[in-house]
Amino acid sequence: MSPNPMNREEVRAFDRDAIERLGLPGVVLMENAGRGCVEVLERLGVGGPVLVVCGKGNNGGDGFVIARHLAVRGYDCRVALGADPADLAGDARVMFEALTHCGVPILDESGVNAGLMLQELDALSRDAAWIVDALLGTGVKGSPRPPYDTLIDWMNGEGGRRLAVDLPSGLDCDTGEPGSPTVRADHTCTFVAPKVGFANPAAAEFLGELHVLDIGAPFNR
Repeated sequence: MSPNPMNREEVRAFDRDAIERLGLPGVVLMENAGRGCVEVLERLGVGGPVLVVCGKGNNGGDGFVIARHLAVRGYDCRVALGADPADLAGDARVMFEALTHCGVPILDESGVNAGLMLQELDALSRDAAWIVDALLGTGVKGSPRPPYDTLIDWMNGEGGRRLAVDLPSGLDCDTGEPGSPTVRADHTCTFVAPKVGFANPAAAEFLGELHVLDIGAPFNR
């Protein structure tokens, strides 16, 4: 049975509690989240290359973990990065640096014009069975801005299956209202508990099948 849904502030409070009270570093939580997503992918069947599309925040950090674990397990994995690597910080920076030693192709799409970006993404995603959306997390409000809007539109137009990390990029955590654009996921791996916005009927067509994953710390209200 899933815990009661969390709002944006409760997500932040959960992270603070795990780090400050339990003494679990943020990178441990991120590692658990990313590895859990890979386990879901394996249960669903990977069946071909995986493209992980990452932003610069903790959601992107989860994506770097996913890419590393896929590579370690022998899967063909590629990463499209929608941010300048120099802008990565904190736990996401740690996970990015670890990934750079794993032989995973990483395409930096920051500062690339939209036309060239689409060409590069098409080449990188050739034959991809899965596209993993690790662009935007629960803290984001409003419609995605460039280059994320272009990346989301591109993901929605691709073949293969789409898995969203924590929530589909563009969907508001608290209201469940989709931004313009929002990733249309086939599966969503959310962490600790569903998000309150998921109950909004407008969210259903973007979430796909929901998987609630624990990341090694209790959810105490």
